Amino acid sequence: MNPIASETTRPGTPIGPAPSSPVPPLPPAARVVRATKRYGHGPTAVDALREVDLDVPTSQMTAIMGPSGSGKSTLMHCLAGLDSLTSGSVYVGEAELGTLSDRALTRLRRDQIGFVFQAFNLVPTLSAGENMTLPLDLAGRRPDRDWVDHVVEVCGLADRLDHRPSELSGGQQQRVAVARALASRPAVVFADEPTGNLDSRSGGAILDLLRSAVDGESQTVVMVTHDAIAAARADSVRFLADGRIVDQLNDPTTELVLDRMMRLGA
Repeated sequence: MNPIASETTRPGTPIGPAPSSPVPPLPPAARVVRATKRYGHGPTAVDALREVDLDVPTSQMTAIMGPSGSGKSTLMHCLAGLDSLTSGSVYVGEAELGTLSDRALTRLRRDQIGFVFQAFNLVPTLSAGENMTLPLDLAGRRPDRDWVDHVVEVCGLADRLDHRPSELSGGQQQRVAVARALASRPAVVFADEPTGNLDSRSGGAILDLLRSAVDGESQTVVMVTHDAIAAARADSVRFLADGRIVDQLNDPTTELVLDRMMRLGA
């Protein structure tokens, strides 16, 4: 018998490094708890959201889908602090939005949230570069030039920074909108139908940008879309109907998303 082995091992004891402890999951980047949004009063009131619970996983892309009127855009606007709930709670990180003053909420939206609108929402009198850094300029923050240069490179805008929106194609304008959302390094980027006004080629380029932000920069992205191909680029899809989350699909494919949407009658 090997004397060294007899001193350091026992029968039945595996030899090798001790198993590593599982890595705890990251806390959600944003979440809603029993989120209800009601428009109007009395018998004509409409509930756009009905006690929705949703965690937005950090460093992933989450797609939100559903038929027209299902509440998906309302959910996104409430998550981003652009609208308020009738009841329930919204959190971005550890901050509960409903408890913040108007000034604190404005600061959180400016510093922690990026938003990509379907209609681009660029300032027509500013150049692409000025539109990119506008939120930082309004906040009185000096842009991180290395990061902004990286965003410009990833978005393919190096030769378009001096152009105004009217001199850009729709796809280029949406790339500026994505760059603007990423320039301040927010905790979460919300994208409301980011490919809805684009042709398939330009839309695919925008999805590539958002996907690379998640995979390359550990960005968190939440995307409302009606497009099964776009939703299939996400890590997971949440399906809404009548103001409630009714289904979830992880590792989606276009075919699986279409099947779920057909079941919902969308």
